[in-house]
Amino acid sequence: MLLHGIFPPITTPFYPDGNVYFKKLESNVERYSRTPCAGIVALGSTGEAILLSDQERRDVLKSARQAAAPNKVLIAGTGIESAIETLRLTEYAAGLGYDVAMVRTPHYYKKQMLPANILAFYRTVADRSPIPVIIYNFPQGTGYDIPAELVIELADHPNVIGIKESGGDVEKVRKMVEGTRHIQRSATVTETFEAVTPRMLAAATAGSGAEGGELVSIAALSGLGSAPSAKPSSAAVTMVGKIKTRQKEVGFQVMVGAADKLHPSLDVGAVGAILAFACFAPTACYEIYAAWKEGDAELAQLKQERITEASQYVVGGLGISGVKHAMDFNGYFGGSVRLPLLPLTGDAKAEVERLLADVRN
Repeated sequence: MLLHGIFPPITTPFYPDGNVYFKKLESNVERYSRTPCAGIVALGSTGEAILLSDQERRDVLKSARQAAAPNKVLIAGTGIESAIETLRLTEYAAGLGYDVAMVRTPHYYKKQMLPANILAFYRTVADRSPIPVIIYNFPQGTGYDIPAELVIELADHPNVIGIKESGGDVEKVRKMVEGTRHIQRSATVTETFEAVTPRMLAAATAGSGAEGGELVSIAALSGLGSAPSAKPSSAAVTMVGKIKTRQKEVGFQVMVGAADKLHPSLDVGAVGAILAFACFAPTACYEIYAAWKEGDAELAQLKQERITEASQYVVGGLGISGVKHAMDFNGYFGGSVRLPLLPLTGDAKAEVERLLADVRN
């Protein structure tokens, strides 16, 4: 499955009384659906998933799924400390129609998070997950940084298709990319090389009779079972229902979570990013990716410099409170955060607005 491009990890809006404000969540998702972002991520760290109840997590997943455009890739954050609870939420997300599960590293029992524990956790989840899995490494939040060597070992599992690496270490990104080059998988894409998922294909074939078409299995879409030597031709176009599809070799896909390191990360082999900065400025992030994809390194660097200071202060420094105020400033609904997080001071709000004065998208 193709994960190239920019994905905002959507926030969870709240009423002043602390209840989830689903109408505003849906409004934000509908607006992201009109941007050039490749999809959305629900229940990431920026979504305050760890501060939600089990029922709220399920309700957020359902609300975001219903509001998203059908051509956007849907990623659900389903990582919980135990493998069994992770699988329960993953299965629920899959039943709603999510395309990928993003599973953060377990971390509470840090001293016991040895290689054997991490390998067993992810392999168990990947073995039983009905949808492809990406690893989520967020050492700033978890205090645990999964080693590149473990990622490279896990990448051989056919249902582990990528990683969101939020540590901000470009050399680690390079190491993971180089260490997984042997993995060759194919993904089904549109004629113009945009992502296609089983959910999208099911919708395309529903009621069409799929005349002249050919159904593509989930295994093929995810790269499951593809031989290491397989080199699918990108030139062959097949009609699947109403969609013209072709195959694209993607391998193990490394995505990053640090907007201030987006361009250098792409240069060393990352294929895209899941960025909190994209929650309030998705187009600014996409412009970096698009310039890099077109081979215009100078423009990509200029676009990177435009957001670097703001990213470091708003996302890296202030965190979710900063992200939510930036959303309010840029026309999305950010709103309040949940305790123990606190709202911004007036001075911090003014600095956010100063840094985003020319990043209004």
